[in-house]
Amino acid sequence: MSKEDDIVSTEEKTVRLLDDNLKRMDGRKLDELGDIRIEAGALGRADGSCYLEWRGNKVYAAVYGPREVHPRHLQDPTRGILRCRYNMAAFSVGDRKRPGPDRRSVELSKVMGEAIGSVVFTRQFPRTSVDVFVEVVQADAGTRCAGLTAASVALADAGIPMRGLIASCAAGKIEGHIALDLRNEEDNFGDADLPVAIMPRTDEILLLQMDGHLTEEEFFQALDMAMKACHEIEQIEKQALLKKYKEALGGEE
Repeated sequence: MSKEDDIVSTEEKTVRLLDDNLKRMDGRKLDELGDIRIEAGALGRADGSCYLEWRGNKVYAAVYGPREVHPRHLQDPTRGILRCRYNMAAFSVGDRKRPGPDRRSVELSKVMGEAIGSVVFTRQFPRTSVDVFVEVVQADAGTRCAGLTAASVALADAGIPMRGLIASCAAGKIEGHIALDLRNEEDNFGDADLPVAIMPRTDEILLLQMDGHLTEEEFFQALDMAMKACHEIEQIEKQALLKKYKEALGGEE
């Protein structure tokens, strides 16, 4: 591969994503996850919560409920309602975004809510709601994956009955190579992005989106890479929950 093949040119600037040894600019291999830190129970006033750091992403998730639905005409006598709100703080990105919900936030709230709703046993709490709030305070690509992962831990922390934890990760294509867990520059100047969320206990796919172009072979390679990473992430989720409750019981970490 020539050095010219390792460079992405744009009208504004030239960005190099891989070095001559196919290492990424942050030192990671193509199939390597970024650093992840998860803290369960980070917010004292929520029924369940999580703080997650994933590369440059910093995300809070808070869960409230089950609680009475307002207005009451929205109550469902056969099951509970799960509501999800995803938001990026105005200061979460380099160029300050307009405060409040935008089209992207509304879309991600919907798809994340559908993924979460597919694993929660809503029939166990009819006429009530479970409200999930995901707040991105610092963004570095992959915020929907980070938000879903944080929300899963917050739901478990709140004791909401679920079929299993949700783990989410993205793979993509940079410089003609499939890579795991894209950072901001790779997402912006790469060729494709494939966010995936699964329930690792069964490998059931809960969310699958794609932006960009992949061949059939590349698609399945990226999907397999992301799903394997989700199993790694589930172990980090479990350790975060175990740590919280060991500390609550006064046990050793």
